[in-house]
Amino acid sequence: MDTQRFTLAVLAVVPLVVACGSEKAGSGSESVDAQRPVTGVDWRVQGITADGATTQARGKPYLAFDAKSGKVGGRLGCNAVNATATVRPAQITLGRPSTTRMMCDASLMSTERALLALFDGRVDYRVDHDTITLTSENGTIVHAVADE
Repeated sequence: MDTQRFTLAVLAVVPLVVACGSEKAGSGSESVDAQRPVTGVDWRVQGITADGATTQARGKPYLAFDAKSGKVGGRLGCNAVNATATVRPAQITLGRPSTTRMMCDASLMSTERALLALFDGRVDYRVDHDTITLTSENGTIVHAVADE
């Protein structure tokens, strides 16, 4: 009789243990927001602040930092870009950019020129959930969101 009770108790508890162990982070209403890493994410540029003026990014520009290769790649609005990128906590050192050489609409080229100001120097960054703010040594500020 005691063996039967033990077996019933185990059979009642096992499904509960399995169910609790299979929950994913963020699946409930009391989820904890995880901080996004800088690398391995396509950061879609939303706006650029340069010389005290903020403009909306044109042409769907994005930047993607790759920790394994030590590079950044993406689009600047019109042209593709690649450069070395050393990512450290709160800081990225970007190398001289290599870009394709297409000419586009003036608004796209304006976005491109502003984004090129990030390269060939140190950039401070702050990640807040799904957004990143990049600030170059010359004061250019880029606001981007993680592309889902």
